[in-house]
Amino acid sequence: MKKSKYSLLLTLTLVLSVFLAACGGGNSADKGDKKSDGAKTSNVAQEIKVLSRSEIPTLDSVKTTDEIGFNVLNSINEGLYTADKDGSSVPALVDGEPKVSEDGKTVTFKLVDAKWSNGDPVTANDFVYAWQRAIDPATASEYGPYMMNGKIAGAQEITDAAVAKKEFDLNTLGIKALDEKTLEVKFEKVLPYWKDLMAFPTFYPQNEKFVKEKGDAYASNAENLLSNGAFKITSWNGPTATEWTLEKNDNYREAKAVSLKKITFNVVKDNNAQVNAFEGGEADITDILASDLVPQYQGDERMVSSLQPSVFWVKMNYKNAALANVHIREAIAKAFNKEDIAASILNNGSIAANYFVPKQFVSTPDGKDFREKNGDLIVFNAKEAKAAWEKGLADLGIDKLELRYLGGDTDSAKKVDEYIKNQLETNLPGLKVNLESVPFAIRLDRAKAGNYDLLHSGWGPDYPDAMTFADLWLTDGPNNEMTYSSAKYDGLIKKAEEVAANQEEYVSTLQEAERVFLAEDYGVAPTYQKADNILINTKVKGLVALPFGPNYSYKWITVEE
Repeated sequence: MKKSKYSLLLTLTLVLSVFLAACGGGNSADKGDKKSDGAKTSNVAQEIKVLSRSEIPTLDSVKTTDEIGFNVLNSINEGLYTADKDGSSVPALVDGEPKVSEDGKTVTFKLVDAKWSNGDPVTANDFVYAWQRAIDPATASEYGPYMMNGKIAGAQEITDAAVAKKEFDLNTLGIKALDEKTLEVKFEKVLPYWKDLMAFPTFYPQNEKFVKEKGDAYASNAENLLSNGAFKITSWNGPTATEWTLEKNDNYREAKAVSLKKITFNVVKDNNAQVNAFEGGEADITDILASDLVPQYQGDERMVSSLQPSVFWVKMNYKNAALANVHIREAIAKAFNKEDIAASILNNGSIAANYFVPKQFVSTPDGKDFREKNGDLIVFNAKEAKAAWEKGLADLGIDKLELRYLGGDTDSAKKVDEYIKNQLETNLPGLKVNLESVPFAIRLDRAKAGNYDLLHSGWGPDYPDAMTFADLWLTDGPNNEMTYSSAKYDGLIKKAEEVAANQEEYVSTLQEAERVFLAEDYGVAPTYQKADNILINTKVKGLVALPFGPNYSYKWITVEE
C-alpha cells in the first residue's frame, strides 16, 4: 500500500493479492523458487481467454473515456509512469528520478530507451504531440481538458480561448521536448498526485508520424494502432468487434519479464453464458458476475470479491426545466431504496451510496476515512421525497411529469434500472418513467450529447485523490454532461486547488463541496458503491487489480499446470 498524507486504501489490490498469494501467484511469485515456477509453466501454453461485457468504443488514448478501453490501453501502452504490483505509480518510460524545481511546478524527465511495435524509438516529442492533441479542441477529447485543465500549465487558457472562439497556440501547453530523450513538464500548481496522473492513459505518448499517416483511420482497428507496452493488439476490427487479441510485444522494454504470449477477449453480455463458458473451459477470466450468480460461488477459491472505489448515481439533465427544479431533484434522489438495490438486487457485496466520494478510497491527514466527516448525505425517505415532489410540481404548475431514463443493456443494469423506475413511479405520484436500455457505446454518446433526462452511470477514480470525483461537477466540465452549474460549488473547488499544499484545508474544502452538491443542490441521486466478483481459473497466476484508472494489469500473468 502506498503511504502518504493523502493515501489510497488499496482495497481491491489487497484482496486480490491475498487470494493470489494463497494460490501461489500474485506478489509471492516474485519471491518464490524461479526454477520451480519455470517447471510449472514450461510445458503450458502461456495463453488465456478473457470475457468482456462490452465492446471497445475506441483505442485512441486521447479519446478513451471508458474502463474497457482503459484496460486494453494499459496492456498495450505505457506512459512516464505505470502501476506496479502493489498499485503504486513507479517509473515506466522515465529513467531514474526526475528533476523537480524548487517550487514543485516544473519536472524534467529523462527517458529510457524504448520502442514502438513498429521499431520506431519512443521520444520526448511523442509525449508533446499526444498531449497537445489531447488538449486541441479539434480532437474533441473529453479527458484531455478534464485531466489537464487546472493541472498542466497553459491547458485552461487553450480551452478558454477555444470556447471564446479566439486564437490559441498549442505550444503554450506546459510540455516541451528539450531533446529526444528529455521532457520538461510544467504544472499549473503543486500536485501531490502528479506521478499517479502521469500513469493515466490520457498522458500516454503517440507516434506523430504514424498517427498523421493513418489520418482518420488511426485507432480504427488493430492495423491502425501502435504499441509500446507489454502487449500489442493483433486482432480488433473496431468499435463493433466482439473479439480482440493481444500478443506479447517483443519490442517492449521489459519483454523478458512478460511470460504471457496471447490474450483473447470475447464479448459475452449474458451473465449465465459467461459462467457457462468459464465452467466449460472456454474462458479463464470472466467479467463481473451478476448478483444472482454470486451466492453459488461463495467459498469457491475461483471467485475474487472486492469493494471498489467506484460510485453509481442517477444523473439529472438540467436542460429539462423540471429537473432544473431543486425540489424535483430532491424528490428523485430520496424516492428509491438504495439499500434494497445493494442487498437484494445486486447482492454481491455492493453497498448503498449516500455520497459521491466512496468509502475506503482516501484518508484525511489524521488517518480517518474521507467519508467520516460527511457520512450519509442523501438517504431514502419516501415521505420526504413525496413532500419535495409536491413542492416541485407546484413550482412548475403541473400535476404530472414524463421523463426518459437512459440505462444499460446488461442483465445487472436492466435489473437495477427497472427497480429504480418502479420506485420512482410508485413513490412520486404523477411521474411516468420511460426506460431505454442501450449498449454501452451508445449510452456514452448520448450522455455526451445530453440526450437523456435521467441517466444511470458511474465513476471510478482516475487518480488517488477525492478531486477525481469532485471536479466532475464543475460548470461546463467535460464530464458534467448535465449542465449543472453552481458558482458556490465552483468556488469551493477553486479554493481546494489553491490550498492543495495544506492537506487539512484541502480535504476540508472538498468535503464541504460534496455536502453542497448533494445536501443542498441534490446534484445527482447516488445509488451504490460497487463490489466486483470475477471468476479466475486457478491455473492463472499473477493477475493484478489496480485501484484507479485501468482495472487490471495482465503483465505479470503466468499459466501453470
